Amino acid sequence: MSNNTLSKISHPIKSELNQFNDLYGKSLKSKVGLVDLVTKYILKQKGKKVRPLLVLMSSQLVGGINERSYRGAILVELLHSATLVHDDVVDNAEKRRGLPSINAIWKNKIAVLMGDYLLAKGLMLAVDKEDFDFLKIVTDTVRRMSEGELLQIKKTRKLDIDEETYFRIINDKTASLLSTCCEIGAAAVTENESDRKKMRDFGTNLGIAFQIKDDILDYVGAKSLIGKPIGGDIKERKITLPLLYSLKNADSEKSNAIIKLLKSNNRKERVAEVIDFVKKHDGIDYSEKIAREYAAKAKSCINDFPESEAKKSLLQLVDFVVDRKK
Repeated sequence: MSNNTLSKISHPIKSELNQFNDLYGKSLKSKVGLVDLVTKYILKQKGKKVRPLLVLMSSQLVGGINERSYRGAILVELLHSATLVHDDVVDNAEKRRGLPSINAIWKNKIAVLMGDYLLAKGLMLAVDKEDFDFLKIVTDTVRRMSEGELLQIKKTRKLDIDEETYFRIINDKTASLLSTCCEIGAAAVTENESDRKKMRDFGTNLGIAFQIKDDILDYVGAKSLIGKPIGGDIKERKITLPLLYSLKNADSEKSNAIIKLLKSNNRKERVAEVIDFVKKHDGIDYSEKIAREYAAKAKSCINDFPESEAKKSLLQLVDFVVDRKK
């Protein structure tokens, strides 16, 4: 993502985001030296902070940012950071945001325990302040994210995924957390169930559009700033929407040959062949169309809110997600 564009989108809550960064840093503190050392390193791996941005923008849209908004933003960022640390262990990743990953420096045992620590810090923050509504939302999200990841692993092994399962996976794996950010942002400032639902649905549709775009970029994007090379999904045997549609659209002989290629050990050398197949059979165009449909659904969820800087920024964020080039 281009940080320039993101900084323009987040401009209406610039000072609130600065305050969040300060509070987030403090929330990571520990009396154990090793934990402090690793959390300082995590803070150096500067992320885009899209999730706290969504929490604070949602609060601003629905009623105005308050103390609970900040706590909600810290909670989701702790959860997100925990999942990234654990993901890097699962994937044996050497890098995270351009820097060596936690597991690359401190090995898997410390990385897993640090992920647990971050998650526990977030849950304790909610318990201490009696934000039990946040707790309910977040624990369900953790369950969904884990189930989505496990379902994807199972389907990747068997290579028997269909469109319905693909959407279930991305809904649970990616969209659930963005949905949670928007719902917590609303829940921080209102008890109006209708407003909470609008924000929850906005986050879900935004998350699905975001993931489809990510999957498209694996076929057409330049190597991104965070080092995700083109064709990564193919190397990992992940069948995403562009390939799913192409397999359905091509004649069975060609589709079977591509499936056979994905199962083979030399698929890493033949990534270009799979990319060419997807482009020839309209997988990219179809996926772009679907991503834009979800983007339009996201926008319609917040139509009824009065015009404001926060609303304008959230609408720009939707466009940004589907228009990005990396």
